[in-house]
Amino acid sequence: MTALQFFSHNPGAWRMKPVDPLEAAEFCRRRADSPVEFLVVHAMYLLNLASPDPALRSRSISALREERIRAERLGADAIVVHLGAHRGAGVAAGIDRIIEGLDRVGPPEGATRLLLENTAGAGTTLGASFEEIGAILEGTRTGESIGVCLDTAHAHAAGYPLGTRAGLRETLGALDRWVGIERLGLIHLNDSAAPAGSRRDRHAHIGDGEIGSRGISRILSDRRLRDRPYILETPKEIDGRPDADRVNLARVRRLRTEGEGR
Repeated sequence: MTALQFFSHNPGAWRMKPVDPLEAAEFCRRRADSPVEFLVVHAMYLLNLASPDPALRSRSISALREERIRAERLGADAIVVHLGAHRGAGVAAGIDRIIEGLDRVGPPEGATRLLLENTAGAGTTLGASFEEIGAILEGTRTGESIGVCLDTAHAHAAGYPLGTRAGLRETLGALDRWVGIERLGLIHLNDSAAPAGSRRDRHAHIGDGEIGSRGISRILSDRRLRDRPYILETPKEIDGRPDADRVNLARVRRLRTEGEGR
């Protein structure tokens, strides 16, 4: 395992136990002695920078600022964040609020980069289209300190058909046009249990979903993507066994090798 993602606290709670300096130092020492080359912290699920509720938005901004400080203390290369939902206020208003929130969080003090994750687009959540993410990146004053995390299951469900060669070409073209592929800092590699355009966030084991083995293989072997860090967020059990991560990782390595051979 050369890339690792984790939560620095309970992702379903606002309260964050302080990071102990001695534990952080020991964590960084062990990381340096491990095979992990890329370390990413995933921010809590409660954040909603797009919320029309001023209290929730303010709390989200403060929490994201603290999340990033924690990630920096743990030596993380990046922190991934969901953008939130406009809750009926409209896409434009939601994007404006996200931009304001990111500007209030401000640029990082260390090397930990903030990565905005695309979504499947359920309800009023923002970030399902690369155009929306691009508008946020263009509007914020934090510049190149912000990048993107591409979740393959989310992209497929949002309407970017990653199961075909043409679909991958279309998806990467849209990503480059609206965001800039150079800002892609991380890929969440997941198959999708939901069909393209369904807007349903349902992850599947590698090769068992709508993207399929060939689609995943093409993603892994694409010259624009192959050297990016990848993280699996696939289900944790397979055929009743708890070793799904090992199974999915083995599938990824096989599909990458097969893709290189074509």
